[in-house]
Amino acid sequence: MASNEARAHFTLAGYHFNPDHVTQYLGIQPTSIDASGANSQLNKPALSSWELSTKTATDDIDVYKLTDELIKKLEPVKDKILEICKSHNLSPRIGVVLVLSVDKNEAVPDVGFGARTIRFLADIGAFINVEYQLSQRV
Repeated sequence: MASNEARAHFTLAGYHFNPDHVTQYLGIQPTSIDASGANSQLNKPALSSWELSTKTATDDIDVYKLTDELIKKLEPVKDKILEICKSHNLSPRIGVVLVLSVDKNEAVPDVGFGARTIRFLADIGAFINVEYQLSQRV
């Protein structure tokens, strides 16, 4: 059977912006970007995104630790995040993606956020998204 998997990510998303500008401004290399909206027309807007993600964890999943790992990287540039969100009309969010094992003997990980993470997210006006998926049978 497949084991549980989890990763956490911080994303800045919006219309009509180039994610490379975010990378240059924050000085942090993203895990992934989507520049679909960088050159989209006003009558057909497309979303762009800039994402910083943890590695996928498979053993002893600790969502608190995964999100704290991200926040420690982002705290030094919190003011810059606020500025670029305002200047580019970006929406900040933190997400957790959980792929849960269908094995009844596999423990279900706790999902929650520590005070440091909650304080940071509140300060920048971020959304939280938790996505659950079930693994396939092997």
